[in-house]
Amino acid sequence: MRRISLNQRLSHDAHTSEEIEVALFHIEHEDLSDPVRLSTDPTERLSDDPLAYGTRSTFNGANPVSQPFQFVLVSTDMPSDLEEAPAEATLVLENVTRGIADVLQMITTQASVHMALVLASSPNQIEAEYRDLKLVRAEGNASEITLFLSRQPIEEESFPSVRMTKQRFPGLHR
Repeated sequence: MRRISLNQRLSHDAHTSEEIEVALFHIEHEDLSDPVRLSTDPTERLSDDPLAYGTRSTFNGANPVSQPFQFVLVSTDMPSDLEEAPAEATLVLENVTRGIADVLQMITTQASVHMALVLASSPNQIEAEYRDLKLVRAEGNASEITLFLSRQPIEEESFPSVRMTKQRFPGLHR
């Protein structure tokens, strides 16, 4: 069961609510000088020239003043809470700026993506969080870019894992 705050529970139970759920995305890769921070809500105006909107949050250690999450038109399928299913998500970025498209197309190896679900009224309180998702595949055309995210496949885990040697587990070898 997923734990949610009282504010989010009230917004879900209300017939109409002024609470807006916001998805925050933090994309990091060794080829990027700074992580890419994206938001699904234009909470506030970040700059006038060029005109930019976004969300200020402390998610994943971001400084809300100097490192805001930039607003993009994005539709997303959030990872499910099913135990047997892997955490997978799909992001469709629509009408992205040329700068974001260039950065995302520059990545050739798997990038790490951290996702959070917050309310626009309290962007520092994380309602749901999905960490260490891997950017598996990116497809795009002139109007949108689709990002496919997943956890690292279980087949890639090392086998055998940690060995029960005397040096690692001295309490077992008496």
